[in-house]
Amino acid sequence: MIVVTGGAGFIGSQLVAGLNRVGREDILVVDDLKDGKKFENLVLNKIADYIDKADFRRLIAERNNVFDDIEYVFHQGACSTTTEWDGQYMMDNNYTYSKELLHFCLERSIPFVYASSASVYGVNTEFAEEPENESPVNVYGYSKLLFDNYVRKFCADINTQVVGLRYFNVFGSRESHKKGMASVVYHFNNQINETNELKLFEGSHGYADGEQLRDFVFVDDVVNVNLWMMEHKDVTGIFNVGTGKTNSFNDVARQVIDWHKNGAISYIPFPESLKGSYQSFTQANLVKLRSVGCDYEFTSLDKGVNSYLDELNAKNSLT
Repeated sequence: MIVVTGGAGFIGSQLVAGLNRVGREDILVVDDLKDGKKFENLVLNKIADYIDKADFRRLIAERNNVFDDIEYVFHQGACSTTTEWDGQYMMDNNYTYSKELLHFCLERSIPFVYASSASVYGVNTEFAEEPENESPVNVYGYSKLLFDNYVRKFCADINTQVVGLRYFNVFGSRESHKKGMASVVYHFNNQINETNELKLFEGSHGYADGEQLRDFVFVDDVVNVNLWMMEHKDVTGIFNVGTGKTNSFNDVARQVIDWHKNGAISYIPFPESLKGSYQSFTQANLVKLRSVGCDYEFTSLDKGVNSYLDELNAKNSLT
């Protein structure tokens, strides 16, 4: 059995779909469905069972033999709200929970792949997976970095696969439940459908209006890197998952406008609340990922955005 935590979330549910595509349906999804609308992310997926996160944590703490048949764990479950400042909540969800599951897997020699984040780099301009480049600017990024460092400490001399994947700016289908944390592609599409106007931040951190740069990565690519890791159980370490290229928010907005064949861009003041805790530039360094043989070719921005918009607007036409 394969465990996918956060399996009803954005990346988790897409990972379940990816596992289905390679013939795996023996999947245990772990999640918290207080937001019942997230069921929509799973309804087309084929799984063996579902368990609430609280029950799952209790059972692994008890070392219950109900999980004796677990062969692989994809730990995607986390609080991914970068603007959440409840540190106690964030650390329990992203750090303590991850430690619990890591030790459960280490004791049983179960391969463990987990979601880290490019937020660990903060406002640095170098994005190689090295401590000198890591200085998060919010408690979300800190929770992710603290667990990465815990893995570095406890997994130096192990035989079990342990992999951390630092996701950059992921976009794609099944993210609508994330609301404010959904990708700019999702928000730009909604804005153009509702008002025909895309709202971008004015210039900040030395960048002109809308020219802040991010590494935007299509969710299908993130899924495929996870599946590559499952196929290469000899690989262990912490790796960036991004395209290795940058695009501005203006680039993304123009791509959305091109798809719709209409729309205009306007600029809004940069929020005071984000000053000092905003990444104006991200770009994955892929040297380490390539060094272990993962030569996966990432989807271009235009191809990924067009594919996503095709799906989003096909759904909109049915509602």
